[in-house]
Amino acid sequence: MKKKVNKLRVAIDGPAASGKNTLAKQIAKKYKLLHLDSGKLYRYFALQVHQSKDQKVNYIKLKQALKKLTLKKLTDKRLATEPVTKIASIISKKIRIRQMLKNVQHDLAYNPPKKFKGSVLDGRDIGTVIMPDAHVKVYLTASLNVRAVRRYKEYKKMGIKTTLSKVKSDIKNRDYEDTHRKISSLKPAKDAVLLDSSFYNTKAAFAKIDEVIRNEIKLLNATKHKSL
Repeated sequence: MKKKVNKLRVAIDGPAASGKNTLAKQIAKKYKLLHLDSGKLYRYFALQVHQSKDQKVNYIKLKQALKKLTLKKLTDKRLATEPVTKIASIISKKIRIRQMLKNVQHDLAYNPPKKFKGSVLDGRDIGTVIMPDAHVKVYLTASLNVRAVRRYKEYKKMGIKTTLSKVKSDIKNRDYEDTHRKISSLKPAKDAVLLDSSFYNTKAAFAKIDEVIRNEIKLLNATKHKSL
């Protein structure tokens, strides 16, 4: 795979409901980057499993589904449903599944369409596994209570019936699974910018990371000019 070194690459990692997706969207919009929520790839596979009669992982069918994958399909509201979320959590532990989706993430990260000036991916192993050489790495977190309230509000807007206590319990369990997974476990990259969004609103969190990105772009432009 040929890597486009002049394209800006931003990696955002963190636990569930830490604000990764919102921050990534803001960065993508300002800097004209391709945005990929990597978690939706696992949910896309999970939806295929959920829709099958026996609800078992069929790698042949998943490969076929992967060939039909488009960014538009990752906006399907069914990806956020509770059954799909649970299946995604289970299949994300499978090495074969992660390898299949790693290739997709690599391609979008390093070879975004020409109209984009780079890429920003958010997930749980972007800065450590998918884009270890990202120009900017962010590890975004927040307290369990703050994240539970955020996710609960998201579900209410989507019309998903649940309770705050259940959402909190689900996130707590997901945190444990993500940090104790044998492969691609959730952890900050050694050179990541650490940001606890419990103490920042969306605007403040973006401003802090935006400054880091602007400084990195200056370095990229300086390097580019020296090579000319």
